[in-house]
Amino acid sequence: MSIALQIVGMTCGHCEMAVRKELASVPGVTQVLEVSKDRGEAVIEGKAPPHALISAVAKAGYEARIVG
Repeated sequence: MSIALQIVGMTCGHCEMAVRKELASVPGVTQVLEVSKDRGEAVIEGKAPPHALISAVAKAGYEARIVG
């Protein structure tokens, strides 16, 4: 199952990498499909709980919410 997140505050490639790393560490995430600073979003594959994904993004220093 794919889950899309809207992420606020990413401005560079380092931001994207930090978010990708934190999302990949969440139990239940099987793959981080995309992290885009230009669109301000991330898409993950797996069955991770939404609150865990939002917390992971916050740990990287950004704000997130589930899209859809």
